[in-house]
Parts: sequence; C-alpha cells; structure tokens
Amino acid sequence: MDFEYNTEQSMVRDSVRRLFADHYAPADRTRHCAGAAGYSTAVWSHLAGMGILGLVCDGSASHQEDLIHLALTMEAGGRVAALEPLAATLVQGAGLLHLAGSDAQRERWLPALSEGRLQLAVADAEPQARYDLADVLTTARRDGDSWRLDGHKSAVCNGGGADLLLVVARIGGGLQRDAGGLGIFAVRRDAPGLEIDAFNRYDGRRAADLTLRGVRVDGDHVLGVPGDALPLLERAAGLAIVAQAAEAVGCMDSLLELTVNYLKTREQFGQPIGRFQVLQHRAVDMLTAVEQARSMSMFAQMMAADADPLARARALAATKVQIARSARLVGQGAIQLHGGMGMTLEYPAGHYFKRLTAIETDLGDADYHLQRLAALGGIFPAG
Repeated sequence: MDFEYNTEQSMVRDSVRRLFADHYAPADRTRHCAGAAGYSTAVWSHLAGMGILGLVCDGSASHQEDLIHLALTMEAGGRVAALEPLAATLVQGAGLLHLAGSDAQRERWLPALSEGRLQLAVADAEPQARYDLADVLTTARRDGDSWRLDGHKSAVCNGGGADLLLVVARIGGGLQRDAGGLGIFAVRRDAPGLEIDAFNRYDGRRAADLTLRGVRVDGDHVLGVPGDALPLLERAAGLAIVAQAAEAVGCMDSLLELTVNYLKTREQFGQPIGRFQVLQHRAVDMLTAVEQARSMSMFAQMMAADADPLARARALAATKVQIARSARLVGQGAIQLHGGMGMTLEYPAGHYFKRLTAIETDLGDADYHLQRLAALGGIFPAG
C-alpha cells in the first residue's frame, strides 16, 4: 500500500506547517496563551482564508481525503504545540453538526464556521462519567415547543470561547448510563440560565465547566432525533481521536528532534552526552514509539471512514491505546534526557510534554480504551 502523500496533500501539509512555524516561536506560544482568546487569532484567520476551516462543509465525517487533510493540519499544529481549538471546533464540534444537523442547521452554521466567525464546543462530559459518553445526568424536558435543560458539564474543551455549545442531555431512558434517550441541543453562549466557568488547563488550552439551570432551547436548535444521539456522539468522538492522534505525532516528532539535538550538544565529562550508549538506547526507544504512533495514526485515518461501525470502533480504540502509550514514553523520556532543562517554562520541551499528557487522557486514557478493545473482541478478532 502506498503511504506517500499526493501533490495536493503535500501542499496542504507544507502550507500549514509554514503558517504555524511563522506564528509559534516559543515566546509566541506563551504570549498567545496569556491573551484574551488563549490562542493566535491571526492563525485562525489564516486557516479560514486557506480553506482549512471549510473542510467540514463537504463531509469530513465520511470523506477519506478530508480526513487526511484534517490530520495533516493537526499534525502541523502538534509540531509547535499550537493552542487553536481545532479538535474541539473543526473536528468534534463541526463533525457532530455535520452528522446530526439538519440541512437548515448546516446551512445556518457551517458557512460561519468555515469563515472563522463561529466556534463550537461539544459539552458531553460530566464529572461522574469517566469517559463514558452514555453516562449523562443532565436532563432535557419538553416545555411547549421548546426544551428545558438542567445539569452540569465538566472540562468542556473551548467551552469558554465557543459561540455555540452542543450540549448532550438525557430526555429519557430511565437509567444514568442507558444508551438510548440522549439528545443534542445547540445552546448559545449568552443563553439565560447558562453559567460558564472558564479556566486554563495545564497544557495551556482553555476549557470550561458549565452549569445549566432552566436553559431554554428552541425546537430548531435540536440536532438529530432526540433520543438517538449516542451513535452520532461516538462517531464525532472517533473523528476527534483521529485528529488528536495526528496532533500527538506532530508533538512527538518535534520533541524527539529537540531531544536528539540536545544530546548532540550537551557536554559532560568532556564529550557530548549523546555518545553514551545508554542514552542512545533511550533515544532509539523514543524513535520506535513515535513510528508506532505514526502507523496507528494513519490506520485511524483509513478506518475512521469505514462503513462497519464495529471495525471502526476497534481501530480507534487501538489507536488511542498506542497513542497514549507512545505519548507517555516519548514525553517522559524527553524530560528525563533533558534533565532540569526540560522543566523550564522558557524551553519548549515542557510544553510538548504537557500537551502529550493531556492528549493521553482526552477522550479516554489507555486503560479505558484497552478495556473497550477487549470488550469488542480485539483489533483482529479470532476467526
């Protein structure tokens, strides 16, 4: 199988790499993180002008070519530990809108997103859920022609900066973890009864906890068929896993390069420490982990558009397991080989490490997805 990128894909990769490199020197990242938006608004505008934000408008959830372009963009962002909410808005949020939204809803919101005028966030996680998308206590009750939402959502990525929050709530099913009975509701950030408690995560990204007290949602702001949302939520989360896998590969590539260069220049006992065989072995272990992650990232890009939901779920769970394991090995190895240098805020290694640590646990950690993969019969079931 040919894994080389074609001319168009190579052009997309090179263009977004140049864009991120121009705006993300180490000092720039610190400045973007401390700014009002928490990321570079100039980069966001450039991505809109390049058409990257418009990839979702023609079906990123099902088109292989769009998935590859999205992955190339995420990998380029990972190489500089970029702060833009690409996975939250461009992948999971817009992917869910494309999957669950009506034609009218897509025509209403997707063009604004592609032009950089609208941002999305998916509010699916709750404090008690532990990665289980079906574990929802937030309720939605009919109130005439509208719905009334009450409950709490935790650690919503880009929750403080999103213009439109796609809130998951339970309309039926009876039990807390019932697979049925979930709905998706588009809530404006200024909706009465919605409280947004925004905060900075340890990786520099912005997130928010949401409290909903009698938030009213009109009928035309309900996505899909109320009660049948779980398969669509899982599909959108799968797209986000593909995106974060590619981003992690970009982070690990840069972190490995940074570490190897440090081993070549840092001297001890009158010679570069890279000449010590034990440190060479550690660097080779890191390289092996990066290449394993890259292979699984490509596998996820191929399988995310697969028509078989079971094969797709197995592939994405296996990808998340390998990405999490590689991220931990490469991140910890880089910090240890750098010594105290790797822990300073002025040096990029610590920023990559924190981002990889966040990716390791976002959308389910290795233990969760390993259990899920075992329940699904393994990546290649017997027989």
